Amino acid sequence: MPDKLNPAPLAYRNKPFLDSPDGRILRILAEYQEPLARFRREQIQDTVVFFGSARFQGGDAAQKNLTAIEQNDAKVPAAQREKNLRSALAAVDMARYYEDARRLSHLLTEWSIQIPARRRRFVVTTGGGPGIMEAANLGAHEAGGKSIGLNINLPFEQNPNSYITPALNFEFHYFFMRKFWFAYLAKALVIFPGGFGTIDELFEILTLAQTDKLAKKILVVIYGSEYWHRIMNFQAFVDAGTVSPQDLDLFKFVDTPEDAFAFLRDGLTQHHLGGSPRKEKEQEVLPEIAKTRP
Repeated sequence: MPDKLNPAPLAYRNKPFLDSPDGRILRILAEYQEPLARFRREQIQDTVVFFGSARFQGGDAAQKNLTAIEQNDAKVPAAQREKNLRSALAAVDMARYYEDARRLSHLLTEWSIQIPARRRRFVVTTGGGPGIMEAANLGAHEAGGKSIGLNINLPFEQNPNSYITPALNFEFHYFFMRKFWFAYLAKALVIFPGGFGTIDELFEILTLAQTDKLAKKILVVIYGSEYWHRIMNFQAFVDAGTVSPQDLDLFKFVDTPEDAFAFLRDGLTQHHLGGSPRKEKEQEVLPEIAKTRP
């Protein structure tokens, strides 16, 4: 006589299955539906996304590190000391972008929380980590507003910074789902100096805008013309015939938080606060990001 079988686990509670390749589609759907539920619960209508280097420090921290190297590196070999000093001096120089991101986020949040609306408009959103991400979340926090952090699970762990609104702190496994959420609610993108990841995000949005795959106007601000003109020659694309001259109108260079804020405020007001009541109502139900061209 065979032993009596125990009940089989419910499929949605079967962890080995959920963690297996066969459960991948459910994990992907979870990284869509769970954030969507939270955004609805927190009444987030749209966002302004800040990108930039995770390696930048605030001015005080960078200066403190430089001072420590100058005072404590006497026993370090000369070549290594020189390298450490160059790195620390560069960090002090680049700290201005941390402080500018903090200031811009503060200005934007201060303005957005005064907009009369049923849902929260133009909420500052970052990748949730240190550097420019931390600066933007900090600026929103100091202005008394909410901010979002879309973190990513990496082998070298990136912990969420402490200025993200706790209810809007997310952790993703899939890069493409994280990118989806960066774009899905965004009405503007602010690109501070950064590396490969920052450039990747910039060109992804520019490609969608260039090919008319966005159902909305996304303002793109590239902050720090000195840095970006050293890194990339955008005019060379036009000169080589690889993009059209009008494609350079898809973004705007700015160099101060005040200029960036004025551009964002005016553009967001024109394109997203001046629509018909019917359009606003439809966007509140479920904002649309991409439309498929026939």
